[in-house]
Amino acid sequence: MSETPMPADRIPGAHIADPAPLGLGAFALTTFMLSVVNAGWLPSTVEPVVFGLALAYGGIAQFGAGIWEFAKGNTFGATAFCSFGAFWVSFWWLTGHTDLSGASADDAAHGVGWYLLIWGIFTLYMTVAALRVSGAVLAVFVLLTLTFFVLAWGEFATSTGIHKFGGYLGLLTAVAAWYASFAGVTAFTWKRQLAPVGPRG
Repeated sequence: MSETPMPADRIPGAHIADPAPLGLGAFALTTFMLSVVNAGWLPSTVEPVVFGLALAYGGIAQFGAGIWEFAKGNTFGATAFCSFGAFWVSFWWLTGHTDLSGASADDAAHGVGWYLLIWGIFTLYMTVAALRVSGAVLAVFVLLTLTFFVLAWGEFATSTGIHKFGGYLGLLTAVAAWYASFAGVTAFTWKRQLAPVGPRG
């Protein structure tokens, strides 16, 4: 015997706007700005330009999107946006407020390498879950996983070249996230899927 579908007005969070375009947009812009530095387009001395974005947009705004995903019953979106929002807040603290002057250059690099590596591991298993979301979201997570692993490799190897390569991967990740955000927000304003996102796995 089939169950009667729940009316839309009784679905938890049905009245809440889709928070994913905000979360993806916040992630994309902050990632792009940091990756501009990582890729060597700007000198590392201007990295503090990223700090405000990391806290306000990548951190607070994206974390807020994750909370709204909880309200909508979206475990994947809530886990992703709250986690990466927290990542950006932790990055803001690590790079702007953490004193590593007591550690050797190698130890400091290895510490940052481990920080990036464990975020890469988290992103990798979220990539498995993203297989059931959309092709656009899957592309973001595949590219982000590669970005974290390559940046971690660059820190462990203390290699500027590898670090720059990770920066370019980060730029691609940001573009993919912007596309997914664009697809979501235009689907709402145009009342149809203007930008294709690909099927679920």
